[in-house]
Amino acid sequence: MSQNPFTAKSLPTLLGIAVSIVFGWAQFADIPLLKALKQRAESMAYDLRLNGALAQDPALDRRIVIIDIDEKSLAAEGRWPWPRDKIAALTERLFAGGAVVVGFDIIFSEPERNKAAAVLARVAADQPDNAALIRNLEALLPHFDNDHRLAESLDGRDVTLGYLFHEEDSAPLGELPPALLSLTPEQVRRSGIKAMPNYTASVPLLQDAAYSSGFVTTWPDPDGIIRRTPMLIRHGTQVYGSLSLNLAKLYLFLEQVEIKTAPIGNIDAVEKIILGGTTIPTDGLGFALVPYRGPAGQFPYISATDILHGDYDPARLAGTIVLVGATAVGISDLVATPVENIYPGVEVHANMVRSILDNDFPYEPAWADGANLMATLAIGLLLALLLPRLAPLPLLITSLLTAAGVAYGNFWLWQAQGLALAVAWPLLLILTLAAVNISYGLLYETRKRVQLKNMFGQYVPPQLVDAMSQTSESFGFEGESREMTVLFADIRGFTGLSEQLSPEALRSLLNRYFTHMTEIIFEHQGTIDKYVGDMIMAFWGAPLSDPEHAKHALRAALQMLEKTAELKPILAAEGYPEINIGIGLNSGLMNVGDMGSSYRRAYTVLGDNVNLGSRIEGLTKFYGVGLVVSEFTKAGQDAFLFRQLDRVKVKGKTTAVAVFEPLCSRDAATPALLHTLTQHEAALTAYYAQDWDQAEALLRRLLLQQPASRLYPLYLERIAELRQRPPGPQWDGVYERREK
Repeated sequence: MSQNPFTAKSLPTLLGIAVSIVFGWAQFADIPLLKALKQRAESMAYDLRLNGALAQDPALDRRIVIIDIDEKSLAAEGRWPWPRDKIAALTERLFAGGAVVVGFDIIFSEPERNKAAAVLARVAADQPDNAALIRNLEALLPHFDNDHRLAESLDGRDVTLGYLFHEEDSAPLGELPPALLSLTPEQVRRSGIKAMPNYTASVPLLQDAAYSSGFVTTWPDPDGIIRRTPMLIRHGTQVYGSLSLNLAKLYLFLEQVEIKTAPIGNIDAVEKIILGGTTIPTDGLGFALVPYRGPAGQFPYISATDILHGDYDPARLAGTIVLVGATAVGISDLVATPVENIYPGVEVHANMVRSILDNDFPYEPAWADGANLMATLAIGLLLALLLPRLAPLPLLITSLLTAAGVAYGNFWLWQAQGLALAVAWPLLLILTLAAVNISYGLLYETRKRVQLKNMFGQYVPPQLVDAMSQTSESFGFEGESREMTVLFADIRGFTGLSEQLSPEALRSLLNRYFTHMTEIIFEHQGTIDKYVGDMIMAFWGAPLSDPEHAKHALRAALQMLEKTAELKPILAAEGYPEINIGIGLNSGLMNVGDMGSSYRRAYTVLGDNVNLGSRIEGLTKFYGVGLVVSEFTKAGQDAFLFRQLDRVKVKGKTTAVAVFEPLCSRDAATPALLHTLTQHEAALTAYYAQDWDQAEALLRRLLLQQPASRLYPLYLERIAELRQRPPGPQWDGVYERREK
């Protein structure tokens, strides 16, 4: 049936144009779910772009030093909070060591209790007539006033304290510092600066003694990751600056901060903050992107206890900006960032200070929304016109090249110009347009999928047929050579079993057995080759390529043995005889394809490695085990635990092969099994070294542990023969099996 060429090309073109328009509209649509999707996609893209632009092993920025209240400090100085006279001593030692300015990512929101005052109150209550003692205690009060001690250490020094804005419904604590800016009621109404109703700040005594203070408040994005941080926050009619802003302002000897706004609708959005020669680009709320340089540790850290005890090189502090923060468990401010999931909050402030000093902030310009919209529509319309006219492979290549070009251009703008423009949304549009055109093209490939199901449905599980129909790999009945794994499974003593059962009972038993075994093979992505009597033949690696064919075959074989063990009591309860199976696996190059005559054909595997797999299955009876695999199947399967059975030359083969019994997955092995396996390996080592006495002793010990084993009596018989006829120094330990 011929198709209308206009419909074939125009319909996907119109769909593509419609999709592009929808994507453009969605950039500004006020739909919560859509906004969340867009934000999440752009956040992930931002993280990838940021990490991709990071320098490899950047040098430490020694202009900023972090004094760390870490586990070492707590162990040496005692639990947190420390007495404020200790903080005072720390402050004095920092300036004595050459620090220029010091910022505290710590809040001193409540007065510290005067220990002498507590004793005085107790004495006054218990001994009110002891005036002399009371006078002596009153004289001691100033010596235990740690708040005044800390205030004295702050007074006259360039110290910036931290405080916190929050939305908790509680009384404010402490005292706010002077604001950067006061707004009129009209300015408040139009202000785009993030407003916060409550705060926790330092006590007035310390607040007044410090040169300045800055808030340490941060907000993560909806996914919990801090990508930007507020530089400004409004409380009532007052605008306050962050710790990093005030610390840099103090370091640069600047008195004023200039805030530039731009009207957007009825809001005065914050466009940038100017601090001396530095421009800090912000979004409308007064947030700036955090210019991370890498994972934690991009600035020198010194343990606080080392400062207190002078156990550091003074040159490390000379001329530096110091930030005091905590990383100790229980008191640390750890946050999630694009560069690391657990990142010290104090280092976020350090990154902001560094960028203020270097004037190298990334930014999202005011015209970003318009640029993002134009880019989205241009890319969408171009692909909407082009993709429907391409075959599947060129369509995919064109889509990938377009996506790569968009990603590269966006990355270049970020790295070279510091521009943060949308990239996830255009990439998602490209993906969507490619998917629309590919899906439309697949409507014309339905016949191919039906043909595949007709061709392979009887050999492979339905989910594998579905996978085949969704891949670009070519399938057919033509013969080819592949690396594969073949499985042979046989019911032991089937002749005797068939003599005990009527034909109907035997047929019922085999049907149940084959059904369970086939389900397991299909579950592990295997292909059924054939059923012959009581034997199942299956293989892995065709028709769909499977790089892990050996692993999947091993898992299937072990599960087949487990299922057989489960069936035994059930069948016994129904009056059936006990069944046992033997399974052999081999891996290697095999021929697979449509084999047979013009009368009957089958999709099967042939070759020497297939024959070897059949011979290996026959070894299960000889060694008395349920599963035997060749060394080729074992290779690289470190997730399983194996017991070496022999080095054997099977009938019809001139080359020996090592054979093994898979015992279980390695993580399921018990200590007892591992110990037994160690003894087994030691016995084989002694055997191959012709140390007959050691080998025999170990084998007899193993036989006592496993009296039902057929393997160890075989080796004991061989040793007896080899003692009579020593094999000589060239003996390789190979056993030649003359029966199938």
